[in-house]
Amino acid sequence: MASVLVPVFYVLLVFGGLFIFGRFYRKRHASKPIEPYFPRHHERDTYVTLLQRTDPATPDALLKAALVRRAIADVQRILRLRDDKQALQNLLQKGSVGDDLWNSFVAAEKELEAEIVEVHAEANSFVEGWGHVLFQTASEMLANEKTRAIVEQIPLERARNGIHTIVRPILSVLLTIFRGKIW
Repeated sequence: MASVLVPVFYVLLVFGGLFIFGRFYRKRHASKPIEPYFPRHHERDTYVTLLQRTDPATPDALLKAALVRRAIADVQRILRLRDDKQALQNLLQKGSVGDDLWNSFVAAEKELEAEIVEVHAEANSFVEGWGHVLFQTASEMLANEKTRAIVEQIPLERARNGIHTIVRPILSVLLTIFRGKIW
């Protein structure tokens, strides 16, 4: 009988120790704060500061512009979350990243959802139905900013690589022809 009790006691001791260790380990990690996935939201802070000004009241045009900048920042965050989600899921499945990064990502998704609802409500407080148009406008403005940055880099890259072109004089001649100045 003693030969059967020793292995059973050993198995109970091992599993009991693992259970106790797991319980304390999870409690310790649950109390640790989650590191934010994104840095501070400066556009939101700027909008809230402008909204709270009362001595000289902030003009509506300035509030709307700050709200559009806030929406642009939110669209940037949405695009980054979309890009990072699949890669992060793959890395998490392979065990390359920890659960703390995934928890931070999930918290960022929830925070962004709440931010979008808040921006939508703020936009509708200015003009009814502007919430739907605001994020489309913000997406277009973000795409325009990216395109402008790329176009501004082209002459710098050409100069850096030593590429000389005669495209600009040809384009100016074509533009003057189509504008009707030569004909």
